[in-house]
Amino acid sequence: MSLFRLSKLGFAYPGRPPVLDGAEFVLEPGERVALLGPNGAGKTTLLHLMVGLLRPSAGLVEAFGHPRRTEQDFHPVRARAGLLFQDPDDQLFCATVLDDVAFGPLNLGHGPAAARRIATDTLASLGLAGYGERITHRLSGGEKRMVSLAAVLAMGPEVLLLDEPSNALDEAARNRLLDTLAALPQAMVIVSHDAGLVERLATRRVWLEKGLLRCSG
Repeated sequence: MSLFRLSKLGFAYPGRPPVLDGAEFVLEPGERVALLGPNGAGKTTLLHLMVGLLRPSAGLVEAFGHPRRTEQDFHPVRARAGLLFQDPDDQLFCATVLDDVAFGPLNLGHGPAAARRIATDTLASLGLAGYGERITHRLSGGEKRMVSLAAVLAMGPEVLLLDEPSNALDEAARNRLLDTLAALPQAMVIVSHDAGLVERLATRRVWLEKGLLRCSG
């Protein structure tokens, strides 16, 4: 069973030309697909359509074997597909790092103690042990990026949708991120202008331009 199947997707922002116009895409288990294309091509839009943050004007999103059309349809998708936003400030909203990372497990039904344990373990796995009580809005851009990844991974997603994951990271943090992602079993869709990250992680590349996806060499 495919994890995601996007069929003839169309989407346009009000007053602008279509971003997607008949786009087709399939994500299979175990794949790490690099989603490439020029700025403004619609790569972030495509990720948001996959989890229902936006709705297509045409076509169909199928996720985990079922068509998804309504907000209710997408609730279980967001529990199984973790989206790392391009801007971590769009993802982090709690007072402390531990609260932010524990938020997802709490929403999935874990008790407070279990959620805190999951959050602590996830932070440690990313080299962020000891960050739990830090104030989120006082972190550097790179630290916020790593904490937002921890918040996604703490939910135990089956699929990772990563929007520019290495943005704002110094070399040490970037290398730690790459090592972490390379060791994960989840299927991934990766939007990135980081050629080294794509080279290391991607098993397949697709190019988005003029509303359509095509295989990329």
